[in-house]
Amino acid sequence: MGVGGAGMCALAELFLSRGGSVTGCDLKDSQSIQDLSALGVQSSIGHDPMHVTNASALVVTSAVPSDHPELVAARDRGIPVLKRAEALGAWVNQGKVIAISGTHGKTTTTAMATEILAQGGLDPTGIVGGRVRGWAGNLRRGSDHLFVVEADEYDRSFHMLTPDIAIVTNVEADHLDIYGDYQGVRAGFEEFLDNMKVSGKVIACADDHGSASLLTRCGGLGYSYGTTAGSMLRAIDVSVTEASTNCSVIEEGALVGDLSLSMAGVHNLRNALGAAAVARKLDVPWPIIFTALSEFKGVGRRLERLGERCEVIVLDDYAHHPSEIRAALDTARKMYTSARLIAVFQPHLFSRTRDFAEDFGAALAEADSVWVTDIFPARENPIPGVTGGTVAEAVQRAGGGHVRYVPALGDLPNLLAEELRAGDVLVTLGAGSIDSLGGQVLDRLGERVHA
Repeated sequence: MGVGGAGMCALAELFLSRGGSVTGCDLKDSQSIQDLSALGVQSSIGHDPMHVTNASALVVTSAVPSDHPELVAARDRGIPVLKRAEALGAWVNQGKVIAISGTHGKTTTTAMATEILAQGGLDPTGIVGGRVRGWAGNLRRGSDHLFVVEADEYDRSFHMLTPDIAIVTNVEADHLDIYGDYQGVRAGFEEFLDNMKVSGKVIACADDHGSASLLTRCGGLGYSYGTTAGSMLRAIDVSVTEASTNCSVIEEGALVGDLSLSMAGVHNLRNALGAAAVARKLDVPWPIIFTALSEFKGVGRRLERLGERCEVIVLDDYAHHPSEIRAALDTARKMYTSARLIAVFQPHLFSRTRDFAEDFGAALAEADSVWVTDIFPARENPIPGVTGGTVAEAVQRAGGGHVRYVPALGDLPNLLAEELRAGDVLVTLGAGSIDSLGGQVLDRLGERVHA
C-alpha cells in the first residue's frame, strides 16, 4: 500500500527483481507507479479490501492507520502485515548493511556512496528515498551481499536495521510528533547505533554538533568527516560556483587529492565526504572515489534546475525543514550572486509548521521575496490556528522584505509569472505537491513570450 511513495517503490522493485510477484495500490497515479508498471508491478489507483485477496504479505507505509479496511481485511485472512521498515530490514539484514542516517542529506549521501562502491567493483544494491539521475528511479540493482540503505528516522524506522557501517550526517529536532523533543530525537539515533553489529563502524559529520557528539559513544570505532579542523577526513580550500563545489581532501593528516562536484553547496560537499568515508572503510582507492563523485549526476528535487524562460531561472528543492531551506537558499545565493532570489514555500505537516514556524521564518527571510502557500497535510489532520499564514507572519517578524501568503497553490503560477522579471531566480521549496509548481510557472512565462 502506498506503492508510489519514495521508499515503497524502491522496495517493490527490489522484491520484483528477486523473483517476487508484486502488486500495489496508491491514492493517485505517479511517475513511480508508471515506472513500476513497466517493470511488471500490477498497480491499482485507489484502495479496496479485495486488493489483498491473493497476497502472501501486505507491506504498508507508516502513514496507513491500523483500522484501514485493507489492513483489516488482511488480518481477517491471516495475512502478515508489515511496515515498510520491517520488510526492508528483514531483507537487507541478511547481507552487509551500510545505513545512511541523519536529519538531512540522507538521500544524496546514500546515492553517492552507492555510485562510488559500484565504480569500485563492489556491486552494491542501493535503496534511496528519491529519484537518482542515472538510475531511472530509487533503486540500483546489485548483489544481495552489500546494501546501501537510506535509514529514515521517521516512525523509528531505522531501528529495524542492523548496520555494519552507519553514517550520521546530522542530528536536529524533527518529527517531534514521534520523538517529542530534541532529546527524544537524539535518543532515537543512539538506539539506531546500539543496534549495529558488534564489529560495526560509525561515521559521523564533525561539522554538526548532534552527529559529532554521538562519536563519543563509539570508542575507537568512530570516524569523523567534514570541514572542521581535526576531522579524520577533511575538506579544505572550499570554493562554490554556479555549477560546482571544489576542495582539497585530507585523510588523517595527509593530502590525498582534489575533489570537484558538479553540484553546488557546502552541504553537498559534506554529503560527498560522508560517502567517501564509507568507500574508504571498504578499501576503495581515492582515484575511483574522486572520479565517481565528479560524475555523480545528483538526485531529483535537490536544488534541481527545471529550466529558464524570459531570463528567469527556476529551481526546485525538497527542503521542508528550516535547516534545509537555509542550505538551499544559501547555495542558490552563491550560485547566482547578482540575482533577485524569490522563494516559494509549501509547509509540510501541521505539526512541523507549528513546531518550527519561527525557524522557518528566519530561514526564508534570507530570500529577497517570499511567497507562502497553505500546508501540505500528508498524514495529518489540521491543527486549529496553524496555516501557511503562520509561516508568512514569522517571515515578517524575522525581517523579511516582500512576503505574500497565497493559500491556494493553484493561484501561484499566474501570480508568479506576473511578478517575475529578467534576472530573477525562483526557488520552489517543500516536500508536498509544490513539485509541480516550477514547471507551471515556466509554462506561463513561455506563454508570455508568445503573447
